[in-house]
Amino acid sequence: MKKIVFLVVVIFSLSSCKNDEKKENDTKNEKKSEYRFGYKLDDYKVIHDTIKSGESFGIILDRHHVLYPQVNEIVTSIKEIFDVRKLAAGIPYTILASKDSTEKAQVFIYKHDKVKSTIVDFKDSIITATLHKKNVKIVQKVVTGVINYNLSVTMDSLGLPPSLTWTIADIYAWTLDFYKLQKGDSFKFVYDEKFIDDTTSVGYGNIKSAIFKHNRKNLYAFRYIKDSLKGVAEYYDEKGNMLKSMFLKAPIKFQYRISSKYNLNRKIAFYGNVVRPHRGTDFAANIGTPIIATASGTVIESAMRGGNGNFVKIQHNSTYTTQYLHMKQRKVKKGEYVKQGDLIGWVGMTGNTSGPHVCYRFWKFGKEVDPLREKFSSTTPIGDAIKPDYLKYISHLKYQLDNKILPVEKPDKATETIAKK
Repeated sequence: MKKIVFLVVVIFSLSSCKNDEKKENDTKNEKKSEYRFGYKLDDYKVIHDTIKSGESFGIILDRHHVLYPQVNEIVTSIKEIFDVRKLAAGIPYTILASKDSTEKAQVFIYKHDKVKSTIVDFKDSIITATLHKKNVKIVQKVVTGVINYNLSVTMDSLGLPPSLTWTIADIYAWTLDFYKLQKGDSFKFVYDEKFIDDTTSVGYGNIKSAIFKHNRKNLYAFRYIKDSLKGVAEYYDEKGNMLKSMFLKAPIKFQYRISSKYNLNRKIAFYGNVVRPHRGTDFAANIGTPIIATASGTVIESAMRGGNGNFVKIQHNSTYTTQYLHMKQRKVKKGEYVKQGDLIGWVGMTGNTSGPHVCYRFWKFGKEVDPLREKFSSTTPIGDAIKPDYLKYISHLKYQLDNKILPVEKPDKATETIAKK
């Protein structure tokens, strides 16, 4: 009898162990199941592909066993949300197909970029198209660098993308002549970088603050929204002066050198070294380098003529006019209105020139003058009414630029409210 009881206990124990083991395995298998875009991928045949040139939504679904009557129904149902005619070659997509013998597509996922995707679900009678966004984590980063050659080379040596270099160039376009940067000049800036899945970078946010140490001067820049209703951010210095001025320092962002300045007594080799006034400033750069309008205005000439070659002339107001010579190609036409920083052409060697450059000419009240000697005031500064709040807001940002860490003392609620801007 005791033996029978013992056997029953052993059998029950083994059965219990097997059940526990099965539950544990089931739990492990459940944990291994992968979910993406709200779907359990184990339930589908997952097909990853890229849209080829000439492929349409219909061609793709037809290849995955969705007949054209249903394709038309899908397209009609989602046209207000997702226009399938705008599928672009080179964009990746995912098909979730049934696991049965038909392997018919049930879900189409179009990946606009690393963050956004459009999910077209047609597995049931109700067809839906929804925009899916991955969670983006914003990480604040600080970069410091010392100029050894130029800004572009220095930023590249730090592993930073060209987009950040161009953003820095845009911020300081009014206050810093990048041609005059010297070896040993330094910079520091604080910016946001965006991540998904904690480690995958998906781009950059705003540059919050920056400083360039150049020619024994500290050139600060702080991003600030002065008018919360308009919501437009501008960059100001430590005193509340806007960095923007009426004219940019140069018609090329930063990849240039000044090969010849405005000089009324210059001898020009091209004309046999006789004295011929040079009423422009030559910015030498590689052929094809973008040329930008140094201020907003209306194009009054865009032509190919004589020694000027391809050129564009812009009337800014009743006082100022600028001209850009020797372009490889012009982008704007006579009568067009251009904004400061707009692309107007590309560096070339057309007309009388011995090397690729843009000759930048500058008129004031109808007389050609040296733009490098002109003094332009900044645009609207911080008003007296909000200047105390601005100075309080930038205090911890300035401390961060001047030191290695943020101050221990946290900003009060008023500062935090401003910071949310």
